[in-house]
Amino acid sequence: MPGYIPGHHGPWYRRLYDWLERRVQIEGPVKDAVLHPVPKSTASWWYVFGSASLTLLILQVVTGVLLGLVYQPSAAHAWGSLQVLNHQLPLGWFLRAMHGWGSNFMVAVVLIHMAQVFLFGAYKFPRELTWIVGVFMLLMTLGMAFTGQVLRWDQDAYWGLGIGASIMGRVPLIGGQLVHIMLGGPIINGATLTRFFALHVFIIPGTLLGLTALHVWMVLKLGINEWPMPGRVVRRETYIEEYNELSHKHGIPFVPGAVWKDLFFSAAIILAVAICAAIFGPFGPKGVPDPTIINTVPKPDFFFLWIYSVLSFLPPEMETPFILIAPVVAVAALVALPLIAGVGEKSWWRRPVAVFMVMFLAICFGVLTHLGTYTPWSPQMTAWSGAVIPANLLKDRTPLERKGAVVFQAKQCRNCHSVGGLGGMRGPALDDVATRLTEDQLYRQVLLGGGNMPAYGSALSPAETTALVKYLITLRPSYRPQAQDMSRQVAGQGGVPPDSNVQRGGTQIPPK
Repeated sequence: MPGYIPGHHGPWYRRLYDWLERRVQIEGPVKDAVLHPVPKSTASWWYVFGSASLTLLILQVVTGVLLGLVYQPSAAHAWGSLQVLNHQLPLGWFLRAMHGWGSNFMVAVVLIHMAQVFLFGAYKFPRELTWIVGVFMLLMTLGMAFTGQVLRWDQDAYWGLGIGASIMGRVPLIGGQLVHIMLGGPIINGATLTRFFALHVFIIPGTLLGLTALHVWMVLKLGINEWPMPGRVVRRETYIEEYNELSHKHGIPFVPGAVWKDLFFSAAIILAVAICAAIFGPFGPKGVPDPTIINTVPKPDFFFLWIYSVLSFLPPEMETPFILIAPVVAVAALVALPLIAGVGEKSWWRRPVAVFMVMFLAICFGVLTHLGTYTPWSPQMTAWSGAVIPANLLKDRTPLERKGAVVFQAKQCRNCHSVGGLGGMRGPALDDVATRLTEDQLYRQVLLGGGNMPAYGSALSPAETTALVKYLITLRPSYRPQAQDMSRQVAGQGGVPPDSNVQRGGTQIPPK
């Protein structure tokens, strides 16, 4: 009809749709996506794990946004806000459980999807970049799981961060800087939680969503990998033509030919997450984080337990090389796989080494995870406490002061404070602490804490406290055992020794 303008006739909803379509023009891309042809062989239950991973990602985003309305990312209120969700808000516990179990299911499904892609040879030409993007999506998924555990801000989260900082600090040359970047400073505090909240809520999810969009785009453009038939070899010169014949001449549209199995499996996964959430409830939080409780055995969530088992069987001298080298080698191997083996046979019947690798890794993961539930391995939380105190810091000390050095060693003070150039960086070095604090101030600091230091009044007996402070008051440059007695005598007479510099209130009085 001359002069007819689409959208000016028909029902109101049709007119609204036409108005939007003229401006957004999304109908064409959507039709191309849902109706794109795929090989008939892809309408199989083996091809449902990718869509299930996407469904679980959407579940995590939705439940995470709802949790973010209540969760308070501060050291003082994070643990309490989770208690509110667990015990005060209606179905708050179920929301937390859905998010926690959704994380576990997502890691599991993504790993299964990666194994299926590997066995089906879907990383070969022309899908090399699709596989590489998938590897980084797996790393982001694991990063989401780890940072989510930290946000529970309980004993496991606090000391798990301590382990992570210890591992990060072992990196040669830049370990200290990496620890500062990870923790937002030299110690675990409120800035650390804020940093991990930003990672878990903004940085990692944003990166993962961007990689997911790129991954789905490449799947649509390059097509879903066909069923790997024995003898059907991938050649760069002929594969595109062969795939187009399979999908366009003998294929089926993705909707409804193949999508119904994806929808059914995704619904089953969501139902399984809901059942686990209803039966088993949310993960934690456990006890309030307390840095004074050093005799603790923190354990990560399920999919990181295998690391505990591996470390329990490794000789101590192999622990650091394994932690620093093995992950880098594993990621490099996964990224290099399609670049090295991008052509050739796809079928697992013709690739026995690939089948053996998947079976071996799956068995190792299962066994080591099972062992991790009860393996009596505890991370080395006494990193410097076992180191010998330098001899010059024990020379000429009285028996009481030496007893204080034993307390200093036994209570793991060096994990936070360094002496003689060796120790932790959470607190200031103590080599000259007696020039900065008086004896009374040291008593107060040890008993009541302050700043970033917890109170140790309940962790030390009066005798231990006295001995510890008596030792700390000797930590000054050029310590002389008679210096304290002389200073007391002179102070009682209101004078100053003619051959010494005495500090009063932080001001140095020169000799007359």
